[in-house]
Amino acid sequence: MGVKQALKSLDAFPRAEEHLLQKTQSGAIVSLLGLAIMATLFLHELRYYLTTYTVHQMSVDLKRGETLPIHINMTFPSLPCDVLSVDAIDMSGKHEVDLDTNIWKLRLDSHGHIVGTEYLSDLVEKEHSAHKHDDKEHHEDSDHTLHTLGFDQDAEKMIKKVKEALANGEGCRVYGVLDVQRVAGNFHISVHGLNIYVAQMIFGGSKHVNVSHVIHDLSFGPKYPGIHNPLDGTTRILRDTSGTFKYYIKIMAEFDRSWPAVYFLYDLSPITVTIKEERHSFLHFITRLCAVLGGTFALTGMLDRWMYRLLELVTKPRPRSVR
Repeated sequence: MGVKQALKSLDAFPRAEEHLLQKTQSGAIVSLLGLAIMATLFLHELRYYLTTYTVHQMSVDLKRGETLPIHINMTFPSLPCDVLSVDAIDMSGKHEVDLDTNIWKLRLDSHGHIVGTEYLSDLVEKEHSAHKHDDKEHHEDSDHTLHTLGFDQDAEKMIKKVKEALANGEGCRVYGVLDVQRVAGNFHISVHGLNIYVAQMIFGGSKHVNVSHVIHDLSFGPKYPGIHNPLDGTTRILRDTSGTFKYYIKIMAEFDRSWPAVYFLYDLSPITVTIKEERHSFLHFITRLCAVLGGTFALTGMLDRWMYRLLELVTKPRPRSVR
């Protein structure tokens, strides 16, 4: 036996002579049906291969000394931008009042349209270092600053400006990134950055401070596609009343202030969740493709044989008996 004959003996797909093959209408119908099924399954597997999926991996958080970015995007329809401040305090004792690091404020008219934009640069350490103490020290330093600048001039000018904004129904949209230490704490948006006497002259008391708000976006950590934040789209509107809102991201100690505010109290878990987008391997795609296409081919072949035998049984003439 030559090499060619030995090679032919290994052929797993022997072919019959052309004149021995019989083509039928039922076979054509089954062939078209099989091609349609194969094309559908091929497109399904191709889409499955091209689609990415999210993988969550949990591990112990070993990061130290890094900050946690908090993305904020909120609207306060009843408070002007001049009175709003972003304050933060954590369990380590660090207290920062009227933060303006990477924070933007948009002035809104009574219809919610933007009438002015203000970017607050990184001036926390330069202008607000006196505020990084307890509340009593903060108010005393604010009083001293007002007296130094002249209460009758700058403060009166601000009070008049804010009252006009309130009369015109101005609101404010606050958005940006707040970097905090990776420890439990809270941040709140309120009028606490004002001197207590100035706030009293503007609002006439804490009961007249309307902290109605809409949370467009509030997320912790880096952004990634498909993220779902539980507080997104939250709307809290007060009518003819006042109050303080507290959102407990995780249960922690109670914290209270007499003037209304919107608090976000958070605690950090020692577990890090790593979120990655991955795609199925190409070999996995080929394996599934061979399975579905080969299975469909084998199934249609069996169906063709059954149909052929059934039609042959029905159409085959019966032998007549001879008497």
